[in-house]
Amino acid sequence: MSKGINVAPAVFVEDRGYTEAEFRELAALYEGTLGKISQGEIVKGRVVRIGDNEVILDIGFKSEGTVPINEFPHISEIKIGDEVEVFLESIEDKDGQLVLSRKRADFMRIWERVTRSFESGEVLKGRCLRRIKGGIVVDLMGIDAFLPGSQIDVRPIRDFDALIGREMDFRVVKINHPSENVVVSHKILVEEEMADQRKAILGSLEKGQILEGSVKAISDFGVFIDLGGVDGLVHITDLSWGRVNHPSEIVKLDQTINVVVLDFDQEKKRISLGYKQLQPHPWENIENKYPVGTKVNGKVVSLTDYGAFIEIEKGIEGLIHISEMSWTQHVKHPSQVVSMGQMIDAIILSLDKDNKKISLGIKQLEPDPWLSLLQKYPVTSKHTGVVRNLTNFGVFVELEQGVDGLIHISDLSWTKKIRHPGEVVKKGDSIDVVILGVDVDQRRISLGHKQLNDNPWEAFASSYKVGTEVEGKVVRIIEKGVIVELPLGVDGFVPLSQLSQTSIKNIAEAFQVGDTLPLTVIEFDRDSKKIVLSVVEFLRGKEQKLVDEYVSKHKLPPITLKDAMPVPPSPDERAAATESVR
Repeated sequence: MSKGINVAPAVFVEDRGYTEAEFRELAALYEGTLGKISQGEIVKGRVVRIGDNEVILDIGFKSEGTVPINEFPHISEIKIGDEVEVFLESIEDKDGQLVLSRKRADFMRIWERVTRSFESGEVLKGRCLRRIKGGIVVDLMGIDAFLPGSQIDVRPIRDFDALIGREMDFRVVKINHPSENVVVSHKILVEEEMADQRKAILGSLEKGQILEGSVKAISDFGVFIDLGGVDGLVHITDLSWGRVNHPSEIVKLDQTINVVVLDFDQEKKRISLGYKQLQPHPWENIENKYPVGTKVNGKVVSLTDYGAFIEIEKGIEGLIHISEMSWTQHVKHPSQVVSMGQMIDAIILSLDKDNKKISLGIKQLEPDPWLSLLQKYPVTSKHTGVVRNLTNFGVFVELEQGVDGLIHISDLSWTKKIRHPGEVVKKGDSIDVVILGVDVDQRRISLGHKQLNDNPWEAFASSYKVGTEVEGKVVRIIEKGVIVELPLGVDGFVPLSQLSQTSIKNIAEAFQVGDTLPLTVIEFDRDSKKIVLSVVEFLRGKEQKLVDEYVSKHKLPPITLKDAMPVPPSPDERAAATESVR
């Protein structure tokens, strides 16, 4: 805090010959010769002596003041009698002398100028001195000011070092008086200069207009283009007709490019730009460039469950469906055949210009092996294969690498009622088969296993005539009756009504797998491979003792067959008999 300095009257000394009135008059005259000065002010002083380390100044005070000689950068130009401005640091130091500063005075004059420019908006020149965290230190007329990185330009500055030593125009945007900090901006001047240009651009924008701009920023979703004070966005989908993983594949920072205005939102000031639209569409005249049957080379750019997409050139992709990857191999996923980024050859199978779809194939690069399969696997020829898969309806057998055939469940056995192929074979088993048919168009080979032996049903016709009595062993119990295994290894069906003349409440309690039953053949169908048998018909006319033994063994209600009329199987039982042989 500054303080005014006044000269106090000296103590009256009576023995010096002055009266008190005379002394006060003399003191007043002396005080009038001294200016009133305050600590913390800029004052003018006259050089009275130049020493080795200091310059002595008379500032019109009762004592002289000193200034360090190093505060005079051009001391050789200073001479006794010159007037200079200095800053009064202190009224007196420990030696009772004034403390003056030429450097501080210069700073205060500059600080006043900077303060006035902040209030008036005046543009000042400065030089970029050095880079610091967050920005650059600027020499602003001799004082250090801070230029934040965000205030350098409207465009992002990527190389601060390139600005060091450069002189630029600035505007003071913030002053902190207590700490004497100054913040400046160059960006604000650029924005003002571009305001008219921005207004002109926004006023003249229209769809389809072609503009020149520079790449200001690159993001994952697109590229921001500086159109001269106005930014527009080229979305990643509008950079290229082809597939783009990242915009940096197409453009570089600060690159100058031409773009076309796709859309403009006047209220939100959003400009949608296009880059690819200035390039020829790759699908123009594609039918002449890639006719069906053409061999092409492309890059695998995408894999899906159903196939692989191949980029033939930028903007032109085709699909290789998994069914077009191998003549013989069952391809479940394209990764079994191709991999991402792989360069492969393919054949154009079809081209849909309107929907921009191309179907490709790679198996067509080799001859179709199925055309020669009829020669290698003629019908009725016998072969040995490996069981590769079991389904409810049959067995898939691999005849050779990539060549499979199917044995339908009905072609596994002449005599057994097979419910699942797993009753006969398991995965990995070797099995002998007969070629039943080859369908080249559908890529199917029908195989048989039972056909390795002659059809026994011709012989069964004489062995199992209606009325023939046989024994059968229960091998399966169903709701409508039981399945029995007969001599010669063939299965037959005994309907529920043919097991007892009376009602059977629970067939599973009365009969067990492995039970042996006395039977009589009541139906034989060679074409349907069906034999229907009856215990009731076997016991009819037999001694009651034999009937009672059967009833007792199976815990059935008493039955009498002596005078009973035959009861044929019901329609439901006949249907069950037919179903049981399938």
